Amino acid sequence: MSRKIIIIGGVAVGASAAARLRRLNEEDEIILLERDEYISFANCGLPYYIGDVIKERDNLIVQTKEGMKARFNIDVRNFSEAIKIDRQQKHVVVRDVKTDETYNLAYDYVVLAPGANPIMLPIEGQDEAKNVFKLRNIPDTDQIKAHITNNDIKEAVVVGAGFIGLEMAENLNHLGIKVTIIDLATQVMKVFDDEMAKLIQNAMTKKGIDFKLGLSVKKFENEGKKVILSDDSILSSDLNIMAIGVAPETKLAQEAGLELGVTKAIKVNEYNQTSDPNIYAGGDAIEVLNFVSQQPTKIPLAWPANRQGRLIADHINGIETKYNGSLGSSVVKIFDNIAAATGLNEASAKAQGYDVKSVHVHRANHAGYYPDASDITLKLVYDAKSKRVLGAQAFGKEGTEKRIDVIATAIKFKATIDDLPDLELCYAPPFSSAKDPVNIIGYVATNIERGMFEPFYVQDIANLKDAQFVDVRTEYEYNLGHIPETINFDIDNLRANLDKIDFSKDIYITCQVGLRGHLAARILKENGFKKKIYNLSGGYKLYHEYFKK
Repeated sequence: MSRKIIIIGGVAVGASAAARLRRLNEEDEIILLERDEYISFANCGLPYYIGDVIKERDNLIVQTKEGMKARFNIDVRNFSEAIKIDRQQKHVVVRDVKTDETYNLAYDYVVLAPGANPIMLPIEGQDEAKNVFKLRNIPDTDQIKAHITNNDIKEAVVVGAGFIGLEMAENLNHLGIKVTIIDLATQVMKVFDDEMAKLIQNAMTKKGIDFKLGLSVKKFENEGKKVILSDDSILSSDLNIMAIGVAPETKLAQEAGLELGVTKAIKVNEYNQTSDPNIYAGGDAIEVLNFVSQQPTKIPLAWPANRQGRLIADHINGIETKYNGSLGSSVVKIFDNIAAATGLNEASAKAQGYDVKSVHVHRANHAGYYPDASDITLKLVYDAKSKRVLGAQAFGKEGTEKRIDVIATAIKFKATIDDLPDLELCYAPPFSSAKDPVNIIGYVATNIERGMFEPFYVQDIANLKDAQFVDVRTEYEYNLGHIPETINFDIDNLRANLDKIDFSKDIYITCQVGLRGHLAARILKENGFKKKIYNLSGGYKLYHEYFKK
């Protein structure tokens, strides 16, 4: 017997669910409602179209109304807004956006895929401004593109230093526009810890992007051409992009009496069913469990949305595949660099009550003797009690996201730090080294847990008063820059200078990236040093980036 399934919203969840539903059942009547024109488009590609990296607008269109009808026999109704779900009568009230007429659609199942809306704060002067835009869909993109084409845009302000904010800043920079990023937070990209976020900020600053962090927009003047910040400083702007973040679109669900979670997104079970078992929901509008902590969260990313759309279709058709939670694995292009992360960062892991330790390594993305090798800065976050890997972050060039993908896979299988050195990964000189950066960071973490040294971090240095700092780099490296109050003994001369080290005090070792610090720790321990030995995680290289003005 055929069923009637109403899908509210397209893009990732809606289109994925529709296609999978049809592949599993040829008889069901499937109706997809979309209030806008486009049912399936590459929203992650929108900034790159604005920046002329993606040349053809049509390349953003993943699937059309006609295509869905021809291939999947889906009744796609664009310009059709679902304005009410009547759960008692089991019908959806639909409004034709063009005519404002309404009609009812009976259903057996509803799939809610409303997505999320860009957050637009009530800023004085915003309504009168003619150059303030958000970016959610293709019409938004067209408006921004037209504004740039039809006006002489020299300066732009991007409000928000998350994914969309950084991507828009880069793409506007490609067009020769001077960009300033404003964010109330004191760092960019909150999914990263602050020292890793500083690598991102420094790379963008090097390309000419200005940052005003710890500030907000107080008001717009002169139709948006003057931006007044919370410290009363003034920026001139020809274009303002609001990229503060997104809020789940829950109005329809709330009015239908569906339960919301603690994050104020739609609450669903492991099969993406809402509090009404005949209504499913997925994507940016729902609350998910963080895979690591099993705590409720919101993760508005493409992979979870596509996965959830498929699993919803499966469950409607009797295939009980559970959605096991989200890691939040993500990657962003930062000009000629890559920043990627997965799982919990250190700050969130501590907030969840884990006994957190973290380690940093800088390792070449492929064999150093093969041309164009460059360092990846990789951070691992783990629980010292269980040794379980909780998360990772990385910044570098080619191959950076590969390492995060490997660690994301390891987290899914609940790996510990002892498992990372044992991962047998592909090696050839153009692609990696015989010991991959993922192996290396596992070795470092296991060395720490075996008591070979304790890590200390760039954030700790200001609070270490009267500490015994020893820099074991060469004299030449030391003279190029070093942490204040450190003494310098080249690692190769350390044994000859042991008498100059106070064996009655803890010692804090620094080197360029951490490797020579580990060697120094071994030399000291093997020569009778009984006090604690600390090695700077990430070395002077990370220190230099973190404190760079």
